[in-house]
Parts: sequence; structure tokens; C-alpha cells
Amino acid sequence: MAGFPGFDVLLSRLAERRGLCVDDLSRLSSVPEAALRAVLDGAPPGRSLLRQLAPVFQLEAEDLFVIAGVALPLEMMPLDSLAGTAVARLARHAAQLPQDQRDQLRRLAQSLPQEHRTRPVPDPRPYLQYPPGPGGLLMRLLANRNLGWAAGAQTFLPLTGRYWSAATYGQVGRGRIGLTPDLLADFAIVLGIRVDDLAVLTGVDLPDRTASASEASVDVTGLIWDVRRLTLDQIQQLGDIAKSMR
Repeated sequence: MAGFPGFDVLLSRLAERRGLCVDDLSRLSSVPEAALRAVLDGAPPGRSLLRQLAPVFQLEAEDLFVIAGVALPLEMMPLDSLAGTAVARLARHAAQLPQDQRDQLRRLAQSLPQEHRTRPVPDPRPYLQYPPGPGGLLMRLLANRNLGWAAGAQTFLPLTGRYWSAATYGQVGRGRIGLTPDLLADFAIVLGIRVDDLAVLTGVDLPDRTASASEASVDVTGLIWDVRRLTLDQIQQLGDIAKSMR
């Protein structure tokens, strides 16, 4: 999509949505006002600035890097590029558990040790290199959770009821299928990002009626984030435990 706005515009939209001026952003983030004004005038944001700004917008720092188009450092990337299907399987089983068992599963996931990366980070395949645009942004945010086309489709189904093929999500990323308000709301549920934030980032209207995400969906999207720095084996073990709890 030609003309998709840069981070200066997106940052301004996020701040305006919350009624925050530059002085407010500086005070809340401890980023000097001059540095913020430079970014709002089009200067590229630094990593430290993005890390400090993310909590102001209730965003994960890794997601703000993606929104800003800044490459994630190795220590912020998902740990295991082969884990997508296991993440989707874990989400499917966890979505069917009662609250106390979901809480137990999340505590277990958060307690697992951080293991060393055993595989190099692969270069993105050509079909995953999305052009600038709202769909590409959402698919990059999905990939930030180790969810590609197939794993994403498998995760949307239990959390939103949307039954789409993997290739259809790829077409969204490439701008060949346009975003609708209802699709935006479903992305908000799976990503765990406020739908009004996604609306200002993508330029897509809010749906007429926005249903709140269920407690189960909120817990599962949190779990998906919890496991992004775990290995394939660890996530598979969590999936087995979630399945055994049902």
C-alpha cells in the first residue's frame, strides 16, 4: 500500500488517541521532549526510546519496535522459529480450560527456564516479506508471537471463531484482501492489543459494535506472549499438559 504512514504519524495518532501531548509523553516515558519532537518530525526512533515509550501505550516493547519498523535485537525475537504450530496447539487446548487451570498453565509457562537459542534466526521467506500497509503491519505483529499463516489461522479459530485458510491471511498481509472493522476486531483479540489502537495504526474504522474479549481469550493471548521466548520442546510440553487438563 503506497503512502502508508511512517512512525512519526503513527506515534502522533497513538498519542492523540489518548489525549497526550509531547510534554505528557516526555513525563510519562522519561524521554526528553527534544528527542520526542525529533521523532515526531520524522527522525528514526532509537531502541531505548521505543522501550521507554511502550508502557505509555500499554504495548509490549517488541510490538512497538514492529510498529516503528525497527529490527528487533536477537534477545527480543521469538526464540524458536519452528514453534508456531505448537503455539497454536497450546492456544487451542488452553482456550477450553477453566480460569483456574489457565492461571496454573500461565504460571508454569512463566516459570520455565530461558534456554539458549539452538537455531539461527532464518531470513524471512519472500512470501513473508510484506509490503508497507495495514495488513502487513498486523501480520508482522502476528509473527512477533511466532504465528505465521497456518499457525495464525489455527489460533484465530478458537479465539474468534473466524474460519479462514492460511493463504487468506497471507493475502491480508500482502494487501490483496482489505481489512474490515470486524477483521480488525479479531486481530485485536488474537494480538491482545486494543482495537482502538489498531484502528488508528491501520486507518481502518472501528466496528459498530465491539464485543469485549472473553476472559479466556485474554488469558490465552497472554499465554501466547508468555511462550514466545521458549523452545519448541518446552511449548510442546505445555501443550501436552493443557490437553491433559481438559
